[in-house]
Amino acid sequence: MNQALNIWNKCLSFIKDNIDNEAYETWFKPLVPIDFKDNKLKIQVPSKFYFEWIEENYLQLLKIALTKYAGSDAGLVYSIKMSAGNDKNKAHLMNVPSSNRPKIETRNRKTTKNLEPEIKNPFAFPGIKKFNIDSQLNPHYNFDNFVEGDANRLARNAAMAVSKKPGGTSFNPLLIYGDVGLGKTHLANAIGVEVKSRFPDKTVLYVSTEKFIQQYSTATQRNNRNDFIHFYQMIDVLIVDDIQFLSGKSGTQDVFFHIFNHLHQNKKQIILTADKTPVDMQDIEQRLLSRFKWGLSAELQKPDYEMRKKVIINKLYNDGVELPENVIEFIAQSIKTNIRELEGIIISLIAHASFGHKEITLDLAREIVQNYVKQSKKVYSIEMIQEIVGKYFNVDVEAIQSKSRKRDIVQARQFAMYFAKKITNKPYAEIGKQIGNRNHATVLHACKTIDGLKKIDKDFNRFYKDLEVKFSI
Repeated sequence: MNQALNIWNKCLSFIKDNIDNEAYETWFKPLVPIDFKDNKLKIQVPSKFYFEWIEENYLQLLKIALTKYAGSDAGLVYSIKMSAGNDKNKAHLMNVPSSNRPKIETRNRKTTKNLEPEIKNPFAFPGIKKFNIDSQLNPHYNFDNFVEGDANRLARNAAMAVSKKPGGTSFNPLLIYGDVGLGKTHLANAIGVEVKSRFPDKTVLYVSTEKFIQQYSTATQRNNRNDFIHFYQMIDVLIVDDIQFLSGKSGTQDVFFHIFNHLHQNKKQIILTADKTPVDMQDIEQRLLSRFKWGLSAELQKPDYEMRKKVIINKLYNDGVELPENVIEFIAQSIKTNIRELEGIIISLIAHASFGHKEITLDLAREIVQNYVKQSKKVYSIEMIQEIVGKYFNVDVEAIQSKSRKRDIVQARQFAMYFAKKITNKPYAEIGKQIGNRNHATVLHACKTIDGLKKIDKDFNRFYKDLEVKFSI
């Protein structure tokens, strides 16, 4: 036993010098030397998971340490504490020789402080040390150039509070939701940029949900699921963009559920963005949706006139360009949809003026805006959709919004709800509120009804196709 302890302490000293302290405390400190017999060092590990993780990630490092302090022929045996369910008295030890697993590729494993064993980082940045993980943040998306207004004040203030005290506020998770082009990605990135500025030692990571799904699929194919989970559990501030794309991905939802729980329980900050509230997300497990509601859901709304002006002025300031006041006011009055389109108009206007050697005038602005609007898809409000559907079925909007259960009115109401969702992609709750003050479940039922009947009912299919033409979709 004394010989085993002596060899193992020397190995630990070598290992500690070659990996970061967190990895050492997590994976090596719990290990206990048992004996050194027949030139084999036996160490006890807490679970099979520990055995698999150490063999997968630190095998080469262990071999070097053993060779250094016990000779080139020395071997390693794990004594694994195998659980017997809830009956702790029946737990037993299982001895497993090192490398009694499929051969592990270690060609690129690194064994000095500059070349250390690496976790399978799905972003392909080597090194287990947390500060080696690239944040994937866009530094141009920060609070300094995020324009605040009535439409986003709650979300912006909550984001700033989180960035000052990540994991330490009641806004965990912070879910930022809203339509396309309103600044969700910008604000989420701004939190990460601010945290990195205030807390350089914290690990921040931005990832799109599509990227997360792709990484998980690759990890599963390569049998690296545990590596994938552990990588994300190392993060202090996790920012996941467009979380609604988890819809229908049951395997990815399950692994994200466990990552979410680990981070939340350890007071790590989670920031999510989505195009809808949790209540309007479909095909996502309730246990996950309930966790999305634990913190704060903050909406980004469409900017009003004053805020649109501020966005334009801010964009011009950052680009070092000046525009006449009447041009700024015209653009702010003409483009009402989202911030991204406002910035697109400014870029187009500056480009036309520069390349055409033209002065930026109100006439040029009118020309650019007119061409832009022509190229843009027609925007329908929920009110307009009700009017078009009502006219097609010869039903008044008032009747659609009423509580009438007459067949023709119910049919028109369901089609109005269906096309409102398809065209505007507004949350079910908002659509229901505007169509007779109904709840989201009614709208969801209407959408499912139309989807089902248009496939089996000839009349419904004809109605559906006629309305598609009217909406040009």
